Amino acid sequence: MLLRTFGGSVALAVVGLAAALLYGGPAGLAIAAILVVLEISLSFDNAVVNATVLERMSPFWQKLFLTLGVAIAVFGMRMLFPLAVVGITARLSPIEAVTLALDKGDPDVAGTYGFLLREAHPAIAAFGGIFLLMLFLDFVFEDREITWLSWLERPLARIGKLDQLSVVVAMITTTVVAYTLAPEGKTATVLVAGILGMVTYVLVNGLGELFEADDDGAEVQNLPGIHGGSERLERAVSRGTIGQLAVRTGKAAFFSFLYLELLDASFSFDGVIGAFAITADPIVMAIGLGVGALFVRSLTVFLVRQGTLSEFVYLEHGAQWAIGALAVLLLCTIRVEIPEIVTGLIGVGLIASALVSSIVRNRRSAGQDVNYREQLTPV
Repeated sequence: MLLRTFGGSVALAVVGLAAALLYGGPAGLAIAAILVVLEISLSFDNAVVNATVLERMSPFWQKLFLTLGVAIAVFGMRMLFPLAVVGITARLSPIEAVTLALDKGDPDVAGTYGFLLREAHPAIAAFGGIFLLMLFLDFVFEDREITWLSWLERPLARIGKLDQLSVVVAMITTTVVAYTLAPEGKTATVLVAGILGMVTYVLVNGLGELFEADDDGAEVQNLPGIHGGSERLERAVSRGTIGQLAVRTGKAAFFSFLYLELLDASFSFDGVIGAFAITADPIVMAIGLGVGALFVRSLTVFLVRQGTLSEFVYLEHGAQWAIGALAVLLLCTIRVEIPEIVTGLIGVGLIASALVSSIVRNRRSAGQDVNYREQLTPV
């Protein structure tokens, strides 16, 4: 299982790191390796959340996620996205943007590639932060049978019964952030970027649920939405209301795939921006972040094939709280610099805590089952 799932990523990692060595020497190799670790640590929660969507997609779409999806993640978000941002911000042609990137200028010097990308950071952070905030809010405002931080999740679920509360909270947050955290002269930019992040989430999420209902029929309309939790899927299985129909195909699968790519893009923002604190070389950056993205993709598929989310029921909760923390941190970086290690440690810490809580819960449940069977056994 491990070899089949991670074998391709390991092979491509070796090729990528070898290319970094040939291109930049030992220093290039070391920087690329650091970026691999940075990407994996920042995106571990992304893998857990992606798995909740991917487990309901057919094997064909899962494979597409690992092939075309990787190409989009590596070349689109880790290489072309920074070039596009710089080109649009500085009004440069694609060739001029590439030339500027290859100059490897100091990010602290005005006019360089890294400097221009950093100037675009408020808009990027607002878009990605609000997109992730919407994902988190839709999770915590939903009523659930199983809760992890019950003292907090249950009250939030109760107030979440108000229709469209997540949209209201996201809109208020966007306004507050734009007028309190945005740099001088960029209030409107941050406000528009935040609104676009919210609209993008609502649109893709809504289309995914719409086409899911069209493809699957009325029988599965009450199953998890595009961002739904694994526990709802599990309940559907136990009720016998879901079989082959629950596997997304056609238009529903396409929009789930699109959603996963947008989610990955939002998770990539902090990694791409943070990478400029380590290097301004776009080639080394693309190699390091790209290899990290490959492992995150493989980890997502591993979680699906192993049924990890069903076995460790709080894992998804930990990932969602990590998303909420990342959303807040992204929005805060509009005004202040936050070290990437802080972002990574918070995410990994929340997921690790959820994993430990799941293990404790499983052991407690196993102990209760043993005691129950002993009570039923005649003396």
